[in-house]
Amino acid sequence: MEEYTFLRQLADSWALLAMFAFFMGIVIWALRPGSNEIHRETADIPFRYEDKPAANEEAGR
Repeated sequence: MEEYTFLRQLADSWALLAMFAFFMGIVIWALRPGSNEIHRETADIPFRYEDKPAANEEAGR
């Protein structure tokens, strides 16, 4: 029973802290200043062929 109590306390405190730190790391990585250009290019994908439809070989990718 003592092992269960130890693992339960570990999961309640340190594992939760580790998951929160991992989540915050992902958020900081996604919002870092250098990623602005990558996000802008990705957001513009639907408007890339605004004048005419994509060619057949480009549409299949």
